[in-house]
Amino acid sequence: MEKESQTKWVKEWASPLIFAVALAFVLKMFIVAPYIVEGASMDPTLHDGDRLLVNKFISYVQDEPDRGEIVIIKNAEMDKHYVKRVIGLPGDTVEMKNDSLLVNGKELDEPYLSTNRNKAETMGMQLTEDFGPIEIPDGELFVMGDNRLRSMDSRNGLGKIATKDIVGRAEMVWYPFTDLRSTN
Repeated sequence: MEKESQTKWVKEWASPLIFAVALAFVLKMFIVAPYIVEGASMDPTLHDGDRLLVNKFISYVQDEPDRGEIVIIKNAEMDKHYVKRVIGLPGDTVEMKNDSLLVNGKELDEPYLSTNRNKAETMGMQLTEDFGPIEIPDGELFVMGDNRLRSMDSRNGLGKIATKDIVGRAEMVWYPFTDLRSTN
C-alpha cells in the first residue's frame, strides 16, 4: 500500500513540478532576469551590489531602446555585462561641449547627473570632458554611465554598442529591500 501512495504522489506532483521548472527557465531566458550591478559607473542612480530585474522581452519586441533607458549590454569579447544609459540612437550625432551633452545639436536634459555634477563643480572640474561630434551608425548605440568621472562607456573603451548586444532594459532595483525603486 505504501508503494502505491508513493507512485500516486509522484504522478500527481511530477507534471506540476516539471511545468514550474520549465516556466522558470522560459521566464529567465526570454522575459525577465536578475542582474547584479558591479562597480560605480552608474552612481548615484544604481549602486555597486544593487540587484536589478531586467526586462529581456523588450529586446525581442522593439528594434532599439529609447534614449535615457538603462540597459544591460553583453560584451562577448570580454565575457562581461555592463549597465549603462542609452544616450545616442542610430542616426544621432552626439557631442559634449563645456559639460553640456548635445544630441543632434540640441542640449539633452540629464537630471540624473545633478549629484555628480555638483561634486565635480566642488572639485573645480567638469563632469564630462569634451568629445565629438560622433555619428551613430545604423544598428548601434552610444551609451554612458551616470558617474561620468568613473565610467567606461562609449567615450572611452566600450565604443559604440551594437543593438544586438542589448540583453534587456533595467526595470527596477529589487534588492536591497530597503531601497526598492524603479530605474525609469
